Amino acid sequence: MLKEFKEFAFGGNLVEIAVGLVMALALTALVGSLIEHVVMPIIGIIFGEPNFDSVLDPAINDSVIRFGSFLTALTTFIAIALAVFFFIVKPYKAYKARVEAGTEEPAAPPEDIVLLREIAAKVGK
Repeated sequence: MLKEFKEFAFGGNLVEIAVGLVMALALTALVGSLIEHVVMPIIGIIFGEPNFDSVLDPAINDSVIRFGSFLTALTTFIAIALAVFFFIVKPYKAYKARVEAGTEEPAAPPEDIVLLREIAAKVGK
């Protein structure tokens, strides 16, 4: 039972998921900081507001629909999704392709090469 648990806990997929999760969390914090401290101030220069939180917020009967807050969250989400895709998913897929390409068995030689080798083996005797 302990052996089975070790296989589960330290199996390739679980470890890969854990590493990916840790990297994604760290990258999320990094990209979130980039959005908050670099991108949103640039948006503030362009639109006069440091973020979209108060943009497009209509109020009806003391109820405020916060489209601007949604746009800020959407901007952050898209930036994080792009960063995770380009800095984690794409490199990982390229790595997996290289590993799988290295483990493939060599292709069988063409039939004419096989025949030539047989002839050479018979002639050499």
